[in-house]
Amino acid sequence: MTARKLTTEPPPPIRRKAGRVALASYIGTTIEWYDFFIYGIAATLVFPTQFFPGLSGFGGTLASLGTFAVGFVARPLGGVIMGHFGDRVGRKSMLVVSLLIMGLATTLIGLVPTYASIGIWAPILLIVFRLAQGAGVGGEWAGAVLMSVENAPPKRRSLYGCFPQLGLPTGILLSQLAFLILTSAMSPESFVTWGWRIAFLASAVLIIVGLVIRLSIEESAEFQRVRDAGEIARMPVVEVFRHTPLQLLVGGLASIAGPALGYLVSVYMVQYGTTQLKLPTTTMLTILVGVSVAWILMMLAAGLSGDIFGRKATFLTGTVLAVLWAFPLFALVNTGSVPLIVVALLVITAANAIMAGPQPALITEMFPIRLRYSGATICYTVGSIVGGGVTPLLATAWFAKFGTSHAVSLLIAGVAVISMLAILPAKHRLLRAEENPPAPAASVPSGAGADQPSAGGPVTNSSTA
Repeated sequence: MTARKLTTEPPPPIRRKAGRVALASYIGTTIEWYDFFIYGIAATLVFPTQFFPGLSGFGGTLASLGTFAVGFVARPLGGVIMGHFGDRVGRKSMLVVSLLIMGLATTLIGLVPTYASIGIWAPILLIVFRLAQGAGVGGEWAGAVLMSVENAPPKRRSLYGCFPQLGLPTGILLSQLAFLILTSAMSPESFVTWGWRIAFLASAVLIIVGLVIRLSIEESAEFQRVRDAGEIARMPVVEVFRHTPLQLLVGGLASIAGPALGYLVSVYMVQYGTTQLKLPTTTMLTILVGVSVAWILMMLAAGLSGDIFGRKATFLTGTVLAVLWAFPLFALVNTGSVPLIVVALLVITAANAIMAGPQPALITEMFPIRLRYSGATICYTVGSIVGGGVTPLLATAWFAKFGTSHAVSLLIAGVAVISMLAILPAKHRLLRAEENPPAPAASVPSGAGADQPSAGGPVTNSSTA
């Protein structure tokens, strides 16, 4: 990869504002992903016995992971609705709405009685609240990313855009820490009976923190320019399908591999380590806590790499690493050696981080400002459903069917190849939205570079790969 020459840094006030917005987006997404991932861990450790006691061990795990996947079903609906209003009303207001929905649903999950208490209504309520979680997180990613990217200095969009992405491993880290503390501090019987609920009820406190932070930041600067110029799209979801169909296809396929690797490491590996390798739950959670810390640092470095070496080149490097490491991953994990498991998970996590770091800028820059929330949300949610919702379920089912981890390795390599082939042929004009020159009222300040599309004008179709 050849390094690009970066322009001079923007004035300190612009950097400070961009830094505050990026930090606020990071904290907000951390809280939302904590809420989302504690469900995934509970689905492997607790829910099979507490909500599906009539099924076999494998059947209960599969049913429990099925309710985990249900959250992804609601993500497109939540994403489309929030994308519509995010492009019409603003990014900030939708972030507040998503946080409220997610926090309330998570708290209520912590209060759901078990199957022994209310029978079939227990898993039904679990699914209802999981659907609400999915709807809440559906519009979260694009809103947080756009707040960071659209307020960032022109030549640091990949770096600032990766801050909301950092919320993913940080949320995973906090969820793993929560369950590690709970499983270490109480007996297995107490944890399964009632202790797991503490992790969910803690969301009531976190939601207050998140609301205070999100209400304190300003609206996206670029969206404000579009609104001031009167260029708000009447039906942004319809327009994004009409004018940028290829961007949706490329962006959706490119978004599959990152969530697939993330959920395999954070959700499937807990179940695999405890059931197949017979390792203690605390051991697996401790390993994943350490990996998540490294994950955060690697993703930050990958975000910076996207500005220096290019979004596309950095992203493709991550897909290649995922393909190459798919089989060595389980060769090391299956030894049962903790140091080798750590090495195996660190490398596959690095592949995820290298893709996820530049992904926000890569995906959002495919769409014009007036359609970005809708376009980015659709790409991310479609990729997350296939990569994040289906992959852990497929990994569990394929391992049970074929009796070998090679099946899971093929799954990892397959999703990485899909995302690789989506981005590899994409030309520059597809990866950068082109818009007609703005009207005077919507003009972009002279400091904006070529990496920063103008705010006004009707959308031109740049769907060429």
